[in-house]
Amino acid sequence: MKNYKFILSGGGTGGHIYPAIAIANELKVHYPDCEILFVGAKDKMEMQKVPQAGYPIKGLWISGLQRKLTLQNLMFPVKVIDSLIKSFRIIRSFQPDVVIGTGGFASGPLLKVAAMMNIPIVVQEQNSYPGITNKILSKKASVICVAYENLERFFPKDKIKITGNPVREDLISIESKKWDALTYFTLDTTQKTLLVLGGSLGSRRINQLIAKEIDFITSQNIQVIWQCGKLYFEEYIHFARPNVKVVSFIDRMDLVYAAADFIISRAGASSVSELCLVGKPVIFIPSPNVAEDHQTKNAKAIEDKKGAVLLKENELDEKFEAVFSNLVNDEIKQNELGSQILKLAKPNATIDIVKEISKLLKK
Repeated sequence: MKNYKFILSGGGTGGHIYPAIAIANELKVHYPDCEILFVGAKDKMEMQKVPQAGYPIKGLWISGLQRKLTLQNLMFPVKVIDSLIKSFRIIRSFQPDVVIGTGGFASGPLLKVAAMMNIPIVVQEQNSYPGITNKILSKKASVICVAYENLERFFPKDKIKITGNPVREDLISIESKKWDALTYFTLDTTQKTLLVLGGSLGSRRINQLIAKEIDFITSQNIQVIWQCGKLYFEEYIHFARPNVKVVSFIDRMDLVYAAADFIISRAGASSVSELCLVGKPVIFIPSPNVAEDHQTKNAKAIEDKKGAVLLKENELDEKFEAVFSNLVNDEIKQNELGSQILKLAKPNATIDIVKEISKLLKK
């Protein structure tokens, strides 16, 4: 068998990095002797997370456009040109058989150059509303792996494959880990547990909400695991008490999901895909500050199928207490949300994406 080579690019947030790592791990299962290289953006979290997962990574000098006029925006064209040149050098040196992009700043120039060099490219679009980079790249992509239906509005229909988003393998069958999870987080076995997730970087608005409502939440015999993010940890650690665990980052997502009875979460694509697999009642509070407001669209796609509750940031002060109280006191509603969101899970997403990559190797 040929010693295949793959380049993967995805970064900026965990939502782009972890799917790329999951795909790399699955490629290693299918092609044990393959060589894998990651390309990310310098100074972004992929430069630490990818080596921790055991893969080499090269960094491009690239960042996104800011919404206001800044020096960083003026430098953007220079960074793009520099990244295109470096991408060309990386690809020419490594000579990959396929290049895979899971989103993030670096994937744009890298996949653009790969397409220009007639190397097959795979776009993995995680959201229900694609970003501008993937819309542009889709014209040259060999295949586009998506997680949501009805994306023909944005991508060539004949290239779309509905695979779902890659998720951590250890999230499958978490129910058997419930006792271990409660022990791991030193939780009370007689209380229900609320898990609060703000995404890998944390969420200021969700943190503000929980800080304001923590006494209301715990008064309902609910204990809390509150992932506030590294940026906000010092600001909120003083809320910690026996029934409120405040953490900056969670390494054992399998255990934290197993411990949870209810979940409050942002609606990034990876989080949504994981929560479908977990099958617990979820209140989505999407970030309104992301490109094309795609988190709201992700959450709406689940809410429309009666799989979650959607609360917008501008509704929190007015509606949160009533919505939360109704959920924790209505077991029928809890069971309905859990079963409906579970129907939307695609546990074989990573395998199905690698099958699509494998087809390109045979052409």
